[in-house]
Parts: sequence; structure tokens; C-alpha cells
Amino acid sequence: MITRLVRSLKRMFRSGREPHVFPEDVLMDSHNLPQFDTYQCEGRLVSPITEKTLSLFAFIFVLIAGVYASRLFYLQVVYGDEYRDQSEINRLRQSIIFAERGTIYDRNGEKIAWNEPSTVPGEVFKRMYREASGSHVLAGYISYPTKDANGYYYREDYIGDDGLEAAFNTELSGINGVNILETDALGNIVSEGRIRLPEPGQDLHTTIDVGIQEKMYEGMKNLAEQVNFRAGAGVMIDVNTGEVLALASYPEFNSQVMTDRSDVDAIRSYIQDDRNPFLNRAYAGVFTPGSIVKPFMALGALHEDIIDPMKQIYSAGSITIRNPYNPELSTVIHDWRAHGWTDMRRALAVSSNVYFFAVGGGLDDQEGLGITRINKYMNMFQFEKETGINLPGEVGGAVPDPEWKATTFPQDGDWRLGDTYNTAIGQYGFSATPIRAAVNVAAIANGGTLVTPTILKDVHAKPQGDVEITESEFQIVREGMRQAVLDGTARGLNLYDVEVAGKTGTAELGTAKDDVNSWVIGYFPYENPRYAFAMVMERGPRSNLVGATSVMRQVMEFIVVNRPEYIK
Repeated sequence: MITRLVRSLKRMFRSGREPHVFPEDVLMDSHNLPQFDTYQCEGRLVSPITEKTLSLFAFIFVLIAGVYASRLFYLQVVYGDEYRDQSEINRLRQSIIFAERGTIYDRNGEKIAWNEPSTVPGEVFKRMYREASGSHVLAGYISYPTKDANGYYYREDYIGDDGLEAAFNTELSGINGVNILETDALGNIVSEGRIRLPEPGQDLHTTIDVGIQEKMYEGMKNLAEQVNFRAGAGVMIDVNTGEVLALASYPEFNSQVMTDRSDVDAIRSYIQDDRNPFLNRAYAGVFTPGSIVKPFMALGALHEDIIDPMKQIYSAGSITIRNPYNPELSTVIHDWRAHGWTDMRRALAVSSNVYFFAVGGGLDDQEGLGITRINKYMNMFQFEKETGINLPGEVGGAVPDPEWKATTFPQDGDWRLGDTYNTAIGQYGFSATPIRAAVNVAAIANGGTLVTPTILKDVHAKPQGDVEITESEFQIVREGMRQAVLDGTARGLNLYDVEVAGKTGTAELGTAKDDVNSWVIGYFPYENPRYAFAMVMERGPRSNLVGATSVMRQVMEFIVVNRPEYIK
């Protein structure tokens, strides 16, 4: 049947007549075929796409093209300049050229702190510090520029955290430079150039003599370890200019350790040390001064003309104070030794407490200064004030008086005569810093000028003022301090090569008075004073017979051998 149909159709096509049956119609009529499967497209009719469907698709394509065109207009026209700049930034990248931090020198050109270049190009300089002990607290330490997790610097400057590094951070820092790197799409550097050169920081030329500084520190450290002093501090200054030759504090931290921050155990030990190695005791530590205040009490007594310097007062080793309200009661105040008859010079030399009880508070027929006039002269020497040294963190001292007592010890009642006696020998609530003690003994040496200490060479600040004491009065006290070195309490400073004037102090601490601060102050050369010093060894056993004077002798011996120009 199919064969005949095909033949018939062929004849139709050859004759040119239009067929009544088309092949596709025949082929589509296959529902009677075996295994008919409409899911395999067998027998399906193909419908033409309608105009409505075509219009819908055309609208969608136009809408998409419009969105892309509007976005292109937004990027190229509206924000074209901004994105162009951003693309330039992506192609041109800035990098920091770190400014070299200024070097810190001592007065003789020895380096205290300096830089070493990094082994990695473009990285920060490594800050280095003198290894020898004694100048770490002075120099301080820094924090380096800091990167984020992506390796970009979010802090681009060195920051001084303590000491000279902090005090003069602005001068030492300099100004960083900027480098421009041109990169391709893969981040490779194509070219580079500098748009701003770095400006190095200023070098710092200090007045410190690191040899004296280190010798002073080593002496304090060794003595503290040998006889169990808790800590110590020492200062040496020029009596005319205020230049600081030494500013030592024990214990101290290591500047390299604090800057590198890699030795965690060492840093933890500093933090946990109850002696506080971060405290520079030379100008930020206050100590009970004890007998080092006696030269200033003597100057007050001389200037008030309450005693002839040749008058002798007898010390049997103590004085007895009768209770004015109950004659049967009395208080005994002891001298540290029975000194017999002493005039002012001898009293300074042997440090007689009884003599200064008499001139401070009065005894028998001897008029005393009294607490009001004691405060007048102690304030004349500015014991309560800061010296103005150009370093951060300095503190002042304290001079007790009735108002101070009422505030500090309100439970103890009114001011008593015994309080005046104790104040006259630098006890009770009296406190002072080593830098203040050095400035004040320098005033005795130079004739009354309270210099302002400076740590910078050739930078001399205006003096704090002049004290109203006559030259003859100063000379009496100087002679007493010289006697102290020749055959008195400071004879440990009696050297052959240089004449020193000095005054020791032993300040009792605590209720039991088992511990003491050991002090020594003085100046040299005696006839032509150039340098003054003050040293304290903090809280050592009362039974110990070796103190600050032994450390200062080591320093003076070092000066005689290694710095002879200082004693001429």
C-alpha cells in the first residue's frame, strides 16, 4: 500500500499537479505504529512561534541592553574620573621610605642609641642601644612602626616610650619619605621613583658621661647585691651650668629588650619586680633624706643669727623632752653617737643630731629656728619643687609642717616639739629627690645659684633662682663639709688626688627603724668647685656599715684615673 502511494505521489510531482496529500501528513499519522512513544518526539506537531511570543522576547532583549547601557553610562560618564583615579592607584602603589632616627650621643661622642639598617629592603631600621649597664633607663626605649595582617603599615612612625627616646621623640623621629611603584596587572613592578625623600631625625648630643654613668650604676648594683640594699640612685651635675654628667638608677630595664619585645620572660620579670625598674629614681624617686639636710639647716641658723658658728653644744648621745602637760613624763630622742662638745663646723663633720636639735627646735638656752623658719629656708632651697630637668616624670619632695601633719596624720593631734626636732635632721615627713639634692649642694658650692639641670649639651636653661645667703655663711658650711671628708662621716671620700667636700645622711625608715636610706652629697674640687653629686642607697639593713659613700668613692677613683680634666 505504501509503495503504491509513493509511486502515485511521484507521478503527481512529475505532472506538476498540486498533491492532495503531503508526505509529512502521511508520515505524521503514525499512531498505529508499534511501540509509539510520544516522548521521543514521534508524531508531534511543530507549531510556529507567534508574533506575541516574538514581541515578548524582543522586549526582554531591549530591557537587558538598556540596563547594560545605563550601567556603562554610570561608569564612564558619571563616575568616570573617580574610577580612572582608582585604576591609577591600583597601577601606581606607594611605599614608605623610613626616616632614620637620630643617634643619641654622650658628651664625649660615645653612642648611647643608634640605628642599624634592616636586612630586608624597605623595612624599618633596627634601633640599637649601648650594651654596658647604666644608661638604659636614661635612653628609654621605642615602639616600631606597625603592620596589619595584610602587611600594610597602619602606624608609620617610631614612637619613643620612655627616657630620652620619649622626651625628645619629635626631634629624633625625622620625616618619612614616599616611593612610587608602577605595577602591571599581575602585580609585577614595572618601574619606581621617589616623590619625597626621607628627612633623618636630629642627633641628640647629651651631657652624660657614659663612663661615669656606668661606674655609678655598677657600684650601686654591686653594693645592693652584697649588703641587701633594695635600690639606689645617683646624680652628678656641673655646679655652674647644670649639665648632668650622670643620672643613674638601680635597678633598671634593658632598652634593647624593651625595644625588640622578643624576650618575653625578661619583660615579664621587669613588670613583676616590686622594685620597679621602670622608675628612674634619680629624678622621679623621693626618699627620706636624713642628715643631708643639716648643711641647709645650718645656713638658716646662720642667716637668722640665732647661733654663733663657734658656739659649742654638748652631745651626750641624747636629749630629754619634758612633757609640758605632765612633768613626770618625758621623751628621749637619741643621737646616733655621743659627740661631746661640737661647734657648727664640727657638728656638720660628725653629723651631730643633738646640735641640730638645738638649732632646729631650741634646747636649754639655745634658740631654735622653729618649724616656720625651717620651712622658710627649706623652701628657699625649693626642696618641695621639681628642678625643671628636661626629662619627663620628675617629681618634687616634701617638707613637713603643722598643715602637712594635720592632713597626713590627723589622728596624731597638734604639731609637737619632737616633730620639729625630727624635721631638723631630715626625718619625719621630709622627702627629697636625688636630683634636687644635687642641685641644692651645687648652690652651696657656687655661692647660692639654684641651677636648672639639663641633659642636652649646650642647652642651658635659666636658673631657678638665687638663695639669700651670704658668702661668709656659705663658707662656714663648706668648711664643715670639708671636715666631714677629712676626719668625719664622709672620710671615705678623702682622696689624695682631689679635694672633696661632702655630707652623709642615714635616714631611719619604718616604725622599728630596722632599715635605712644611706646618702652622700658633696662637690669637688673643694677650692674651685666644678661638679656636685648626690647618691642614695635605698632601704638597707641598719646594721650595715657600708653605704653610698663607698659607691661614690669608686666613682671618684674612676674620675681621677679616667677623667683627670674634671678635677683640675
